[in-house]
Amino acid sequence: MQCMTIKEGIECSFMAKKGCTFNGGVCHQIAEQCQGCDRAKTFAAGTFCVTFPDPAIKWRRGPCNMASHVKAAAQTQTAKINPLKASKRASR
Repeated sequence: MQCMTIKEGIECSFMAKKGCTFNGGVCHQIAEQCQGCDRAKTFAAGTFCVTFPDPAIKWRRGPCNMASHVKAAAQTQTAKINPLKASKRASR
């Protein structure tokens, strides 16, 4: 259903016929880390995330998985080489 409380016109999975069923009955404003995200939209009541009703929870254990402004760092792992096997390969 479409939100009828704060984010009017946005599809919301927490909206029911009797109103918003999210904890507290309303969505929470974006966290500080959400600044610059494409999913943060400004409404009459403030700036809210269109994807999550409480964006601060998504940042508790690291970056939000839906954040469009955060780029995942590529982790390169160096393989540990066994010196005994390396010496055998070199002797061939």
